[in-house]
Amino acid sequence: MDVLSLFPAWLLEHGAAFAIVLPLLMGAITAILPSRTLAWWTAFIVTLVVTVTSFGLVLNMLSEGATIYSMGGWDPPHGISLVVDALSAPVLLLISAMAVLTVVYGMPATVAEVEPKKRAPFYAAFLICFAGLMGMVVTGDAFNVFVFLEVSSISTYALVAMGSARDRRALTASYNYLIMGSIGATFFVIGLGFLYMETGTLNMADMARILADLDGGSRVAKVAFGFIIVGLGLKLAMFPLHTWLPGAYAYAPSMMTIFLASTATKAALYLLLRFSFTIFDPSFDYVGVLMKYLLVGVGIVGMIFASLQAIFQTDVRRTLAFSSVAQVGYMLLGVGLATAAGLAAGYLHLLNHAIIKGGLFLALGAFWYRFGITRIDDFEGLSKTMPLTMAAFTVSALSLIGVPFTAGFVSKVNLATAAADKGWWWAVGVIVVTSVLAIIYMGRILLLAYFGDAPEIDGEKAKRNEAPLMMLVPMWVLAIMSIAIGSNIFNLGDNFVGAAEAAARLLLGGGA
Repeated sequence: MDVLSLFPAWLLEHGAAFAIVLPLLMGAITAILPSRTLAWWTAFIVTLVVTVTSFGLVLNMLSEGATIYSMGGWDPPHGISLVVDALSAPVLLLISAMAVLTVVYGMPATVAEVEPKKRAPFYAAFLICFAGLMGMVVTGDAFNVFVFLEVSSISTYALVAMGSARDRRALTASYNYLIMGSIGATFFVIGLGFLYMETGTLNMADMARILADLDGGSRVAKVAFGFIIVGLGLKLAMFPLHTWLPGAYAYAPSMMTIFLASTATKAALYLLLRFSFTIFDPSFDYVGVLMKYLLVGVGIVGMIFASLQAIFQTDVRRTLAFSSVAQVGYMLLGVGLATAAGLAAGYLHLLNHAIIKGGLFLALGAFWYRFGITRIDDFEGLSKTMPLTMAAFTVSALSLIGVPFTAGFVSKVNLATAAADKGWWWAVGVIVVTSVLAIIYMGRILLLAYFGDAPEIDGEKAKRNEAPLMMLVPMWVLAIMSIAIGSNIFNLGDNFVGAAEAAARLLLGGGA
């Protein structure tokens, strides 16, 4: 049976626009809904419909190849286009699938963490953030990238601040994120301005063609590339531009932390790939030099220093946040290799890390929901009181370390192989060393959880008190996916690697 035939023709034709417009419109409606339950159902149905749409777009891309949708019937470069290809389609599906799992988890989580009068606006802002991320990935217009970047960012600032009901430090974290995010957006839009001066167009494919004709362009194009890299580096939490991330991850509502950790930095890395390889080109001298020395340099330094910082944290949320900075370093290393194997490994780690870190934060939110746990010392004996939740956390933790038969192992092996193929054995050594550091900062949590005594509540040993089913299901979906990718169950590992290799071929082939 052809699964693609189950999708309506109109949905496949207009799906790229539908995936953005639906959450944008419903976000505005959700903000005025009188009931929290109704707002949750709206968010759930919207994200589920968009996920089904994204899956259809992926199947259609595999069957028909890349598609370009012209908004309003105005063909590019004069009109705005939406592009679904081997690079954007998997990220679209990733973001939408994570949105569904996050909303399912959010039913009990928001009751505990968000004030009642703010719950409908919370889901509304979530849908707008979701629409912004989808728009960033699918648009073929450079200025619309900036627009959707701001749509996503502004709603995220508000969502992080809503964590103040649980921890007042969320307000400071949100303000810090606002300042850093605004600086990043300013750098990015200045870069776009210079790029428009050089090419006279905002369509990405047209920019790529003109820059290729100009053999990389003049100093204006060089300045544009530098500004764009810095702007995206801030959004990506590239070391040392990552200072907003630990606070945002630690003090935002759990539902938002999960969604941010698994999607926001991934969308920014996608943009870095799109601009560096399909608008600019590594064959341009200034692009190749910047990628080789800047991206690889900050990636390696970030891998080491962020891993060391993670070791000395006392709050689990901050441990995982610094771990995310280190994992971004892995992805940047793959990008900086600028080979087919390196790009495929970096893109694969983008997909796998979303699954890994999403699973970790899902479990961590459940620990707080039941026992108010955020400090590492409080993990003592937790496997005895929340065994299923702790088991899901353990699977994701082992995957983050890179234990065989997990998704993290597949990513790291592919990245190490790509580095070795290029003769960068020192990079292989850094991958090994930082994986050992991951054993230290994740291992101490697991040791306390499995070999410590059960926590005491009011002088008595805490009894088994598992997370709600709506929290358990999403975290176990991601834990099982991590094992399935690592063990290649149902060829899931091969499919992920194949998707990454297809994205790498598109990037090296040039053109949007």
